[in-house]
Formats: sequence, structure tokens, C-alpha cells
Amino acid sequence: MKAVRNLVHSVQSKHVSSPETLVERGLIPPDHFEAVTEACKTLPVRLTSHIAAQIDSQNLTSPLAKQFVPSPNETFVEDDEIADPIGDVTHSPVAGIVHRYPDRVLLTPVLSCPVYCRFCFRREFVGDGLLNNDDLESAIDYIRNHPEIWEVILSGGDPLILSQRRLGEIIDALDAIDHVAVIRVHTRVPVVDPHRVTRTLTDALKRKTPVFIVLHCNHADELVPEARDAIAQFVDNGFPVLSQSVLLKDVNDNSDTLATLMKTLVQCRVKPYYLHHGDKAQGTSHFRTALAVGRKLISQLRGQLSGLCQPTYMLDIPGGHGKIPAAEDYLKLENDGSWTVVDWKGNTHQYLD
Repeated sequence: MKAVRNLVHSVQSKHVSSPETLVERGLIPPDHFEAVTEACKTLPVRLTSHIAAQIDSQNLTSPLAKQFVPSPNETFVEDDEIADPIGDVTHSPVAGIVHRYPDRVLLTPVLSCPVYCRFCFRREFVGDGLLNNDDLESAIDYIRNHPEIWEVILSGGDPLILSQRRLGEIIDALDAIDHVAVIRVHTRVPVVDPHRVTRTLTDALKRKTPVFIVLHCNHADELVPEARDAIAQFVDNGFPVLSQSVLLKDVNDNSDTLATLMKTLVQCRVKPYYLHHGDKAQGTSHFRTALAVGRKLISQLRGQLSGLCQPTYMLDIPGGHGKIPAAEDYLKLENDGSWTVVDWKGNTHQYLD
């Protein structure tokens, strides 16, 4: 597709992008090849050279390996795991827009990422997709025509893999809409492809409308010096940086690991924002903890950490009903082991671990 070649920053040569390469580099054992190949039919494999260099082939249970290297476990799908676990499609009035809450929308100009996280909740949708010019204009028109939209969240995919020209065009279009007061950019680029973050990139984002960077980071091992330098590029150029993390079994599901992550983020001048409970995406059950585990961990962190370091533990209610703070009184454990969940509108829903 011509648009993809022209409008997405080219990092293909840096990628580990096939099960064959994983075997060659010792990142999966040969006897995992067939199952991993099957798993990659749903969610491709992609590792930047930065991430691949940090994964020790002698330690394939490390936090980085577990996040980015495909596993045969992904071929096992639980009965309650679904292709669109948070209901994006239900709330998509036009291509590239998710309008779940009245005052904000998600704009997804690209569905590619520099890496593919193996727990991705959009695993059925990510790939080499890109909004064409007509669809992007329709998405911008939707935002223009809905004055209740106060905030636009650029996500995907990872919007920071767009060419700086394309990214600048999108920011310009949003900056020209009077009722758009805040732009948020969700990205993993600073920790997975840190050399992508340059002054040219930050200049492409800087406009009169405030732009907040929300960094996806799950373990302190991701915050190597190159990543810290990339984060500093944003902070030093005036961008507030927040973080969102996912609670992942055998990656960060203990209080000491989470405390180290949150403290390290704050030392990098990043404010911890959300700690997400794992979504029920297909083939991700090996990553999910029980809700009770997450609630206990957050309770433990309250006593361990400064308020600066405290994230909010969030559950996305399956089916597209929105997020709720999972550590507060929005949940009631029933006698049958299920949870009654109250969403932001006061409606109740059932959730089963």
C-alpha cells in the first residue's frame, strides 16, 4: 500500500518479524516453532532491534521476553475471551473513531506498532492498517461536528510510528478545532524504539493545544538509559508524561516489582496514571491475574509508595461498558464467586474471573 510506505516511519529493517528469526536468534526453542507460527496468524511477531538486544536467549522467562516473544500459550482460547474485549467496534461511528464517553474520543490513524505486545487487547485488529486520506478526513470531520468532544486521544496501533509529516498534519487539524482542548498520545515508542524520539518528532507534536504523552510501560527493565533519554526529550520540551501499565502474571504481579516500576517512572518525571487489569482478549489467559490479586496489590502499594507513585487500578468492563476503578467500591463479590460491577453510569454488570 503506497500510503503505508509514505506515511509510516520505516523501521522494517530493525524488526524481528517472523517465527523463523525467533528460532535463529534463540528466542524460542525449535519445538515451539509450529505453535508460535499458529499464534502469529492472529497477532504477528514484531520486535525492534532495541528490544531484541535486551532479551537474553538464556532467560526466556524474563519480563521482556514474556511481553514480546510469542508463546504457544496464545493458541489456547478461553470460552469467555473475545475478539473485541472492550467493545471498541460498538462505539465506532466512523472508521478510526471510538466515542465511548461524551467528552472524549479515541482517534486511531494507524494500526501498526513498532512491537506487538503479546497481551494486546486489540490483537485481532492490529497490523499494517492505516487510515487513508478520506477516512482520516471523515474522522476529523466527526470531531469537528461534535462540540462536546473536549479531548482527542491518539492511539492505535502506535501513532508515533507515523511519519513526522503525517503526524504533524493530524495535530494541525486537531489544533484548529476550537472545542478540542487537550490532545493525548498513547505510545510505547520511548521504551521500545527510543532513538525514534528526536527534536523533530517533538516539534511535530507541539502546538497551542496541550499535548499529553501517555507511555505504556510494564516493568522497570524497560527503562534503560536510552528509554530514559527518550522520555526526557518529551519532558524537556514541555510535554507532560503519564504512564499506563498492565497487570501481567509472572511479569509484574507482585508489590515489590510494581513499587520499583512506579518509583522508577517518577524518577524519570513520569506520573503513574493507570494500572490496567488484563482484558479478556483471545489467547491471553496466561497473562491475567484474578481481580482479587490486583486489588490486594494496590492495597499493598498504598502503604509502600508516595502518592506521586500511585496508579489507579482500572478494569475495562467486557462488552464496551467503560472503565471503572477496580480498587474502589465499584465491585461486590457474590456468593457464587462472580463480581457485580457498577459502571460509570451506575449500571450493574457481571464479571467472572
